[in-house]
Amino acid sequence: MSMTEPDLTESEALSSRIDALEMRLTEQDVVIDDLNATITAQWRQIDALTRHLAKLVEQVEEAGTRSGTGAPEPPPPHY
Repeated sequence: MSMTEPDLTESEALSSRIDALEMRLTEQDVVIDDLNATITAQWRQIDALTRHLAKLVEQVEEAGTRSGTGAPEPPPPHY
């Protein structure tokens, strides 16, 4: 059996579709890698900010206990 002209066109169409799918897959891989890098950077920043916040809370608590009274401050006069 020889390949007829319509078969060649179908083969070319199939090849074209496969090429398009491969290009889309490559583009999606790049986007996924970019998103992964962004998320990783954000988690590092969140972790650093969480540790920094914990230190600040500790410092505020220490400052409160060093003030001597340990009782909460009365509200300012404008309350």
